[in-house]
Amino acid sequence: MTEAVIRNKPGMASIKDMPLLQDGPPPGGFAPVRYARRIPTQGPSAIAIFLATFGAFAWGMYQVGQGNKKRRLMNRVIKEEKYAARRAILPLIQAEEDERFVKEWRKYLEDEARIMKNVPGWKVGENVYNSGRWMPPATGELRPEVW
Repeated sequence: MTEAVIRNKPGMASIKDMPLLQDGPPPGGFAPVRYARRIPTQGPSAIAIFLATFGAFAWGMYQVGQGNKKRRLMNRVIKEEKYAARRAILPLIQAEEDERFVKEWRKYLEDEARIMKNVPGWKVGENVYNSGRWMPPATGELRPEVW
């Protein structure tokens, strides 16, 4: 098929005689092109997100407060139980310490008698401060293993 038949122009001698055929827009024009940025308005609003976040935070803080109350109560119960146990065994521990003290005191007096045997007028075990009342030595004074 020739161009003359296609364009319905018989007897054309040259291509230059052909009428111009150019593509153009369809009748009524093309549909508009969307080029603007359009952010969808779906989903929760900013105030809804803020209120949900605040609610979650408030609920979490409430749970922390409840946990602190429970922990304080348990600590109080445990502390009372611990103190009761200490009060219960205190006489036994004190008796053991008194027994150890008496043994060490005897050793101390024997050492004092041996060391001070050549000093005239020295009385073994007498308080050098003459305060008139007996006071136990400071903790660790009769514990050579600590020195």
